[in-house]
Amino acid sequence: METLQEKVLRCFRGSVVRKDLAFLVKGNLPVPTYVLEYLLGQYCAGDDEQMIAEGIEKVKSVIRNNYINRAEADIVKSRIRERGSHTVIDKVTATLNDKQDQYEASFANLGLTKIPVGDAVVRQNPKLLSGNGVWSIVKINYLQGDDIRIRWEIQSLKPIQVSNIDLEFYIKQRKEFTTEEWMNFLVHTVGLNPEELNRREKFIILARLLPHVENNFNLVELGPKGTGKSHVYQEFSPYSVLVSGGDVTSARLFVKMSGNKELLGLVGYWDVVAWDEYEQKPHRSIDAMLVDTMQNYLANKSFNRGKGTHEATASMAFVGNTKHPVSYMLKNSHLFESIPSDFLQTGAFLDRIHLYNPGWEVKMLKKNSFSRDFGLITDYISAILHELRNIDYSGHLAKYAKFDASLSERDHNAIRKTFSGLYKLLYPDGNITKDEARELIDFAAECRKRVKDQLYLIDTTFLAEPARFEYVWLESGENVAVETLENIEHGHLQERNSQTLDCAEKPSASAEIHPATAAHRSRISLPAAKVVQIRENQSGVCFMNLFGEYLKGARRIKLIDSFIRLPHQFDNLVEFLQAVVNTNENGDIVQVHVSTSAESDEKAAEAIDNFNELTDDLAPLGVELTYDFNATHDRSITTDTGWYIGLGRGLDIYNKISSRFTLARQNPLLRRCKPCYIQFSRTNDVVNIEPTPKEKQQND
Repeated sequence: METLQEKVLRCFRGSVVRKDLAFLVKGNLPVPTYVLEYLLGQYCAGDDEQMIAEGIEKVKSVIRNNYINRAEADIVKSRIRERGSHTVIDKVTATLNDKQDQYEASFANLGLTKIPVGDAVVRQNPKLLSGNGVWSIVKINYLQGDDIRIRWEIQSLKPIQVSNIDLEFYIKQRKEFTTEEWMNFLVHTVGLNPEELNRREKFIILARLLPHVENNFNLVELGPKGTGKSHVYQEFSPYSVLVSGGDVTSARLFVKMSGNKELLGLVGYWDVVAWDEYEQKPHRSIDAMLVDTMQNYLANKSFNRGKGTHEATASMAFVGNTKHPVSYMLKNSHLFESIPSDFLQTGAFLDRIHLYNPGWEVKMLKKNSFSRDFGLITDYISAILHELRNIDYSGHLAKYAKFDASLSERDHNAIRKTFSGLYKLLYPDGNITKDEARELIDFAAECRKRVKDQLYLIDTTFLAEPARFEYVWLESGENVAVETLENIEHGHLQERNSQTLDCAEKPSASAEIHPATAAHRSRISLPAAKVVQIRENQSGVCFMNLFGEYLKGARRIKLIDSFIRLPHQFDNLVEFLQAVVNTNENGDIVQVHVSTSAESDEKAAEAIDNFNELTDDLAPLGVELTYDFNATHDRSITTDTGWYIGLGRGLDIYNKISSRFTLARQNPLLRRCKPCYIQFSRTNDVVNIEPTPKEKQQND
């Protein structure tokens, strides 16, 4: 049976590249992936290992001889002077010098400025004028002579992107793949390993491409660091530009006035303008004119600047990092809490967002997260997505479902545009089953509902006309209600938040809500101080039963256990942390510090890897885990609620399990215990936990 990779090479040979090759070549060079894959596509587009090895060396040679490193700019200039000409790879920006009535180029790394460039070159490559530059292969001449005013001359300039693509061929090849294969192929293409993702995670990853494939699509994705949110905007496509959210001005984004001339900004040159680091920054305000112009553009695809009205098709993507886990935000604020408060004044800006991508559902990227198989060359797929922007499948949704009349026109439009974009990504040939169409509709409606649910918290005027996210499945007449996954998981917290905000002032998006003051702790009956004896071979003991009632309400917990290094000892730690999560019923932030020791550097390195994995895994659950290797022999648990738990054996209370096939591996209640005593007593001591890096930064 033909494997996916064999099928990819058969259908797209010459247009694919092994996705790990760019990392092998890139090293520390600040070169976008699409630049490297453009070169790799010239020499490494097959599966012959010898050809790939030779191609990698060729690409390395091209990079070594032609890519400009800023530290070596003067050496390259000298080389051009000695040779008379030389080909370089650099980011080039063009500007109009109206006094000289000519276009002039600047080289980002080479450091050359005001180099004349022909009108024809600029007309063929208008993005040179966008202010962000275009990666290009440029042949530069050095002119000798006494009467030469400008010695540098651009002989040729070729942007690093494919010259043409056959969209019909691409669409025709779709029928060779199943939907699952095609989805995995696209995930490989963006550089990730689909085997590490479930189907919903793949949808979230591919949703990041919607601004590339759909005109005037407005996306927000907020989530933890290290999940690849900005990759598809920074390094994936020469048709998108990534800008820092704090550095954008109205002139740079829309129109800059230069005398009597109106120079179009970024939206006039790029398919996608992505705002990185979009989260709220202390003491940073955003130009009010930018907010007003942005709101008008997101809604109407046009903006008023200068003397007239301008239109553009650029999509907007806003990506940033969340400060808190989902459960905490749903209880204490809202899912847009990281958005700058300037955009939250009325909620009108957020109502123009078509899709809120739940970035917190994507796991942090690890070594195994990246693809080592073949995917389309990023420059090729970017050109395909650029062409697909001219096709609209939004009208197809009406064949399958009819949404409730309570939805606003913006709700309907957002769902239709998301449906159309996903349709083009996954079913460009139009061959889609009813079940597959329903999957797209459900995802599109959920991502729009996520926007609307938070708008009700931010701007109560939207509650005057609440929307019911329901639709009738036309084939059967079934009424389908759409719900977000986080509301299913934490709906009780969302309801509590709504009730709190109804009778109190809503929290500012920029305000930091401290876990200790976010909400009044519910009254609980205090457990008793006691000593528990566990006898040898006793069963029916688990950490939840032992410690659960003593962990309730705690926001700071310190565990001292000098023996957490072996696999079964980490299993015990995981069970203890599970008890911490289970007792945190209110979704607050709980800080857990583990103090242990390591008998060797090798054990310490292994333990650090284990602790780091646990830290990443616990963060979305509202647990901030820190650790050190300074443990004394004493073993204990201390909480900020005043409990001291003395652990005779630490967490290592279970006998070793020798058999793989026993229920005791999964169920601690079936395990046999070692003899020990556990003491529960009240203490007035403050839990001494080192502040987290975030806390240190805030204190500073």
